[in-house]
Amino acid sequence: MDSTTPHRVFRMAFSSLYACYTQKVTKKYRSTEELDTVICWLTGYSREALATLRESDTDLQTFFAEAPQMHPARVLITGKICGVQIDAIEDPTMRSIRYLDKLVDELAKGRPLEKILRKS
Repeated sequence: MDSTTPHRVFRMAFSSLYACYTQKVTKKYRSTEELDTVICWLTGYSREALATLRESDTDLQTFFAEAPQMHPARVLITGKICGVQIDAIEDPTMRSIRYLDKLVDELAKGRPLEKILRKS
């Protein structure tokens, strides 16, 4: 794939990804409220806006491009996701998707919400 071709995950509907995330976290006895908290923290969307987006066909590229305020502490999210070091990802949209993946993984693994949200 050349650099002018957008990655196919960018065209994936946020609602589809949200359904996968919901299944992942609820299997591990975490709530959709906690999932929403994590997503709102990262993106700056309100819970109401997030609820609307869950019912729409908004793709991931648009979801992140129109995010009200990506959290400045997101740079503290480190490690690997799908075998790739997060801070080595150059494309900002792909990095945002992987930040969210990492946060959801941490939620599913039982990490306390305060630590997931990078609070002191």
